[in-house]
Amino acid sequence: MTEQTLPVWRRWLRAFINWFDTGPLTAPAEGAPLPEIPDRVEWARILPFIGVHATCLGVIWVGWSPIAVTVAVVAYLLRMFAITGFYHRYFSHRSFKTSRAGQFIFGLLGASAVQRGPLWWAAHHRHHHAHSDKPEDAHSPVQHGFLRSHMGWFLTARGFRPDLRRVRDLMQFPELRWLDRFDILIPVALAVGMFGLGALLERTAPELGTSGGQMLVWGFFISTVACYHGTYTINSLSHVFGRQRYRTGDASRNNWLLALITLGEGWHNNHHHFPSSTRQGFYWWEVDITYYLLKVMAWLGIIWDLKPVPVAIRDHSPRRIA
Repeated sequence: MTEQTLPVWRRWLRAFINWFDTGPLTAPAEGAPLPEIPDRVEWARILPFIGVHATCLGVIWVGWSPIAVTVAVVAYLLRMFAITGFYHRYFSHRSFKTSRAGQFIFGLLGASAVQRGPLWWAAHHRHHHAHSDKPEDAHSPVQHGFLRSHMGWFLTARGFRPDLRRVRDLMQFPELRWLDRFDILIPVALAVGMFGLGALLERTAPELGTSGGQMLVWGFFISTVACYHGTYTINSLSHVFGRQRYRTGDASRNNWLLALITLGEGWHNNHHHFPSSTRQGFYWWEVDITYYLLKVMAWLGIIWDLKPVPVAIRDHSPRRIA
């Protein structure tokens, strides 16, 4: 019995189970064709994604407090850094090295941003670089328009299942496969922790004016949605608005505003020019907060072998546009 011939109730039950357990990860053999996967929105599977957005409206009932807003901002910044520094620059491009334990911790921190597991994220991103702004690029605004490139691409059955052949180097680690399979456990634990923090503060420091519900809405849901759409702008906007310093064969652009929102990812044309560099703001005036934080981690010995962009490639490429 195929997925399409299953009764509706069984398809919805399977989708519900898949919220918590996406199943064991296997990569097709080299040369084997990829299975045909429908390119349609899976409504049952994306109900939690819709719910995360809808729950932000809870602010109407829980209100706000300076401590709750502060926690939301800190949660946004930490998780955006986990996406940009770890999911992107480490797992997707291996632009620096760390220990195996450090690698797993990076994966846990990235999963807290509710953008699936590190293998899923890296596989899709490597596919993007292989086909940037070509028809095969699932999140190209040039090919598919704003809404599809911003978030529609990962709401489909096809987007849910990446080509894991692109991450065979990461698939060798069983702990990363486990994390990808049960990635939702990390943000659930974070949400519970946020509620507990608010409840504790309500009891021990009532003068702060917060509560469990308030901290949950601000510290988890609002900061998560902000991190979502900040990340998505690199797909949908940085291939449309900004300046092209280099001819990269695609529409990638540098955008200083997106670089601030995403802690450095907005230097996207730089990145497509030399993807393996840890630093994406190639010049001192191109603010790249993620790189600065990674440098601090390197000084502390947590990571090492940060890959630089060679000066000859940065300044003297024949592809450069004046």
